[in-house]
Amino acid sequence: STDAMNERITVTSPQVYARIGGVLYLIIIVIGFCSQFFVRDKLEVSGDVTATANNILTSESLWRISIAAELILLVCAVALTLILYVLLRPVNKNLALLAVFFNIVEFPIEAASKLCLLAALFLSGNADYLKAFEPHQLHALVKISLKLHDYGFGIDLVFFGFACLVYGYLLFRSGYFPRTLGVLMAIAGLSYLTNSFTLILAPAYAGTIFLILLLALIGELSLCLWLMVKGVNVPKWKARLAFG
Repeated sequence: STDAMNERITVTSPQVYARIGGVLYLIIIVIGFCSQFFVRDKLEVSGDVTATANNILTSESLWRISIAAELILLVCAVALTLILYVLLRPVNKNLALLAVFFNIVEFPIEAASKLCLLAALFLSGNADYLKAFEPHQLHALVKISLKLHDYGFGIDLVFFGFACLVYGYLLFRSGYFPRTLGVLMAIAGLSYLTNSFTLILAPAYAGTIFLILLLALIGELSLCLWLMVKGVNVPKWKARLAFG
């Protein structure tokens, strides 16, 4: 019966991983989307630094909740990285590890960039130590902090973009995921890389290229929903594992 139990565990294991991975991915996408569109985009007023600083100050709780949520997002992303490694390891262990390493570089950069959001909050406040600055100087520093956050995010997406390319290749070659998912994830990776390098090399075009990130969202959402709804073709996953 122990053998039967072990057999059952190995059979359900990749499917359980896939389902948990799908849920984690959904949490990541929802938090990321809400923080960007319902907090930062709502509070940052284009071309008006003073209004932006005032908005951040009056919505301090919302701003802090958004930062805390994005740290939870990162915790979920660390767990998801392990899950994707387990699911894709049978295809090519070294490449699956490479994707893990890209993520390990990415996560600290993203976490550190959240300090820029806290800096924007501190600089928008009215603490005594800020009296050393004129209001217009403080507001300029708020703007620089927010720009640094955007660029920090752009830098972390370079590493995530390469991770997506590796995931795309592994999904495509797996035989137990649809090849379309692999193509969509590779497109997501290219989208992130295009976006990040445009931001750094040709910032004038960074605003127009934001549509490219929509392609990235399609790829990531497709993988997320597939993991949740369909999961892994377990017999093929096991065959690939045995073959490997």
